[in-house]
Amino acid sequence: MGKIAFKPGTMIYPLPAVMVSCGDSEENYNIITVAWTGTICSDPPMCYVSIRKERHSHALISRCSEFVINITTEALAFATDWCGVKSGRNFNKFREMHLTPEPAQMVKAPLIAESPLNIECRVVEVKELGSHDMFIAQVVAVNADEQYIDKGTGAFQLNHTVPLAFSHGKYYTLGEKLGGFGFSVKKKK
Repeated sequence: MGKIAFKPGTMIYPLPAVMVSCGDSEENYNIITVAWTGTICSDPPMCYVSIRKERHSHALISRCSEFVINITTEALAFATDWCGVKSGRNFNKFREMHLTPEPAQMVKAPLIAESPLNIECRVVEVKELGSHDMFIAQVVAVNADEQYIDKGTGAFQLNHTVPLAFSHGKYYTLGEKLGGFGFSVKKKK
């Protein structure tokens, strides 16, 4: 079987589909759906979101230098998509999607209460890349729903939240577990 050449493009899929909340007061709270996001450093914990300059949230994050990454789930799929296609210039997305803004621990941007995991971020650098600007941020707090914490280990059980992934314009839930880190070299019992 041969390979077919494609023009250069973004082919790293699937990606997490997250809702990023921003703003510094109830009057300007907004939500933007982002798939260009990820972890970039463990120590200190850092992540990023990349947003087009023309998006309403770009101006809010540029001004406030803070945002919250809210993990999405199958139950939040409709709101996730809606918040990605509607503009905060025209809609109060919290009200329209019946989502609850909740005070964060360390930033002024709100958490989305219905999200099982909220990652509070402070921007440390903005990198202009072309179609998108990358907001590189330090993680300053993480908020997890108690119901997803393993009582024995204290670990957050992301798989129990039925998280969303984004691939080529479509949303998916994750499949079955194939193994854990190091399973390929683990000694058989």
